[in-house]
Amino acid sequence: MPKAVILDGYTLNPGDLDWAPLERLADFKIYDRTTFSADEAALIIERAKDAEIILTNKTPLTKEILTELPKLKYIGVLATGFNVVDVEAAKERNITVTNIPDYGTDTVAQAAFALLLELCHFTGEHSDAVKRGDWTNQEDFCFWNHPIMELSGKTMGIIGYGRIGQVTSRIGEAFGMKILAYNRTKEKVPHTDNIRYAPLDELYKEADVIMLHSPLTEENKGLINKETIGKMKDSVLIINTARGGLINERDLADALNNGKVGGAGLDVVSKEPISADNPLLEAKNCIITPHIAWASLEARERLLNIAADNLEKFLEGKAINIVND
Repeated sequence: MPKAVILDGYTLNPGDLDWAPLERLADFKIYDRTTFSADEAALIIERAKDAEIILTNKTPLTKEILTELPKLKYIGVLATGFNVVDVEAAKERNITVTNIPDYGTDTVAQAAFALLLELCHFTGEHSDAVKRGDWTNQEDFCFWNHPIMELSGKTMGIIGYGRIGQVTSRIGEAFGMKILAYNRTKEKVPHTDNIRYAPLDELYKEADVIMLHSPLTEENKGLINKETIGKMKDSVLIINTARGGLINERDLADALNNGKVGGAGLDVVSKEPISADNPLLEAKNCIITPHIAWASLEARERLLNIAADNLEKFLEGKAINIVND
């Protein structure tokens, strides 16, 4: 069996999944984590020096590292995004690189709405208040310590109308929302009674809720910033389960603190794990989860099985989901 290594398997499988679908295909050495910095590339090279196959999630494989791995034939990225790999350098060395294109669509869309609904109802904070005794000591049969917002009749702006954006759109429609969607390929957005394409400026102006489902590119880095926030409705809600770099975090924190933005639900930030000095940690009405929108048991199991299928097809000479063809 070919020798193989998983450089950072813990986030995919902290112990609740079975590596068997992969282990039947190759002789795997599995590491929970492989730390990396400019002077620690040697650790990656040491762990992968005999491998024909590498699976990685966030551990980078740069051109300099790849040149030190002469036996390497295949890299399987355990995620949809593959920027951790220098795919051009891999291609030059005839190393096939694959990714997992569609494993967490429903889970991420569900997580986006979990964040949104928390901003609409502050369910967690109200539950905490009840347990503190605040309800016990009320004169009335009910109380609330945050405004409660109904989604029906509101307008949702979706930036990025790929698979996740499309599922998010369907959920929004089920809540009775109107949908404005921006996508680089305008033709992908249907035109119905409840959904239509909108350019960004119109979307900013009309949306009560803005959902980010776009990949991060040089063109859209910092897309949500002081200028674009200024075009939005007062008290707009912003949800980001895509990439932290889509948002200028200082500008968003300022807008939350001065009330221009009514709330933000974020599963991603620009530097992960989050820095202790990230301004969003102290911002008003800002919910932050630790990049877990993708991480349901069902999605992770699907990811592992697709990774195994990718590898099996490669070993059969019928590689699929190639990103550097």
